[in-house]
Amino acid sequence: MGEELKRTEFSREHRREYRRKVQLCLDVFETMLSQSSFEFERPLTGMEIECNLVDGDYQPAMSNTEVLASIADPAYQTELGAYNIEFNVPPRPLPGRAGLDLEADVRASLNAAEGKAASSGSHIVMIGILPTLMPEHLFSGDWMSESTRYQALNDSIFTARGEDISIDITGPERLSLQTPNIAPESACTSMQLHLQVSPADFADNWNAAQVLAGPQLALGANSPYFFGHELWAETRIELFTQATDTRPDELKAQGVRPRVWFGERWITSIFDLFEENVRYFPSLLPDLSDEDPVAELAAGRTPKLSELRLHNGTVYRWNRPVYDIVGSGADAKPHLRVENRVLPAGPTVLDMMANSAFYYGMLRTLSEEDRPVWTKMSFAAAHHNFSEAAQHGMDARLYWPGLGEVTPDELVLRQLLPMAEEGLRRWGVAAEVRDRYLGVVEGRAKTGRNGAVWQTETVRALQERGLARPAALAEMLRLYCQRMHSNEPVHTWDGPD
Repeated sequence: MGEELKRTEFSREHRREYRRKVQLCLDVFETMLSQSSFEFERPLTGMEIECNLVDGDYQPAMSNTEVLASIADPAYQTELGAYNIEFNVPPRPLPGRAGLDLEADVRASLNAAEGKAASSGSHIVMIGILPTLMPEHLFSGDWMSESTRYQALNDSIFTARGEDISIDITGPERLSLQTPNIAPESACTSMQLHLQVSPADFADNWNAAQVLAGPQLALGANSPYFFGHELWAETRIELFTQATDTRPDELKAQGVRPRVWFGERWITSIFDLFEENVRYFPSLLPDLSDEDPVAELAAGRTPKLSELRLHNGTVYRWNRPVYDIVGSGADAKPHLRVENRVLPAGPTVLDMMANSAFYYGMLRTLSEEDRPVWTKMSFAAAHHNFSEAAQHGMDARLYWPGLGEVTPDELVLRQLLPMAEEGLRRWGVAAEVRDRYLGVVEGRAKTGRNGAVWQTETVRALQERGLARPAALAEMLRLYCQRMHSNEPVHTWDGPD
């Protein structure tokens, strides 16, 4: 969820001082990139999984306070919605059989958490958007988690806009509404992947992640429904963009950038991204620390750069740069990460591990090419791939240099799977791990079935049997949860009995 804030209201003087501190942190960060020693000799990967809570009828359960108290594990935290929780998986290296160990650990932890949640009448669901979520759940009652940070974020976005937020998403069944709060953002639950990299390698890894975002989404889409409407294959992408938009129409017309942002250019340094964030985006949460970053660096200590990190956390890039610190005191060491925020949660732990293996393998190969793929395609083409995949999933048409416009299955099977395999081999990942996870990706590509396809096919089958849409969504979610716990990959799932 990010660190808690001390206040929800900020004076003009407070905001001016915060802007000064952010700029000061940016200057110190630039100095550190040229002078400091960053931790990267033993690169670690990390994972965060955002989950939903439902009751016995598979309706949203606004019970995360009780559920988290039952779980009593610091790895589980609140998220924006009272029906959301987040599971933070401890960082670990990639090589050898680490992937199989991670899969077993994540399953064991989630199963234990599910058992404790069930004792209070709730169940945990990993899915991009909870399909049974309806307007009455978000626009009445206590939908928001108890948090100063979330309240301040909601207030700041609406202060910046000066009016309600418009949600307007086209698709098979268009949805258009006005929302008086950021509650629809809470519907978007994702899996976030982290990779620790050196300052010298950051730009290549970020550029590679941007190239990969379209194929990632096409393979992993799992959010076709919102408020009962069938929308995009990965509706979460457009919903998150619109639900946090601080711009009224006039600022959109002027070309002001949205805070949920794909970006607009390839980069040469991580500094490019932090500098853009400071230059383009006003502060949303101007919370001040007591640190003097210049004095900390001069004293030979690692500055926390709290204001810069907080500001960076309110610019929602799909591939976000992260500056963080490991250790404390004299042992504190800075490190840099690429945070990949493209993928939805679910459907199973195995599916998420397959998505992770594909991502890390592809990133390694793409970032080490002599003539990188992003030198052969425009940034606009990568952005178009991302939007096309979010809308159409496995039916998208994606551009790839040397192939032209192709379907995701053709692109993955002909071009990307061998690259992912080679990347994992370079990471030192064991053959049995590569085979297990990339076999799932191959199966998904060959069948054309991801989570979004299974959800829409199942709902249609249930409606053809006479169920109304709300009942069909609830029954689909019940079947989804059964199969989620089986840990069989989604491309092998059958429909309703």
